[in-house]
Amino acid sequence: MADDRLSVIFAALADPTRRAILARLVEGDATVTELAEPFAISLPAISRHLKVLEQAGLITRSRSAQWRSSSLNPEPLREATAWMERYRQFWDTNFDRLDAHLKRMRTQTEQNEK
Repeated sequence: MADDRLSVIFAALADPTRRAILARLVEGDATVTELAEPFAISLPAISRHLKVLEQAGLITRSRSAQWRSSSLNPEPLREATAWMERYRQFWDTNFDRLDAHLKRMRTQTEQNEK
């Protein structure tokens, strides 16, 4: 696997469990136990998902006494969004051109029917 930053971020985001964990962390910091609640998987499995998210920079983990909480780090998501933005603009332009073409075809069809 490539070790460039975007590849690591997208690999972490590829898993639906990790995306669900990030969605939960939007609401605020949470412990491993709190993050595991909605899933039918073990705490060690959740911990492995958290490790992947932490390595991608998507979360930070802190320890306070015996509690270890995780929090969302939005910066890598901004990087991924910025990278995807170029392609959104490309598709928007192509959809606009397709829309214009379909309108021309519809107009020509309507004129031919008269």
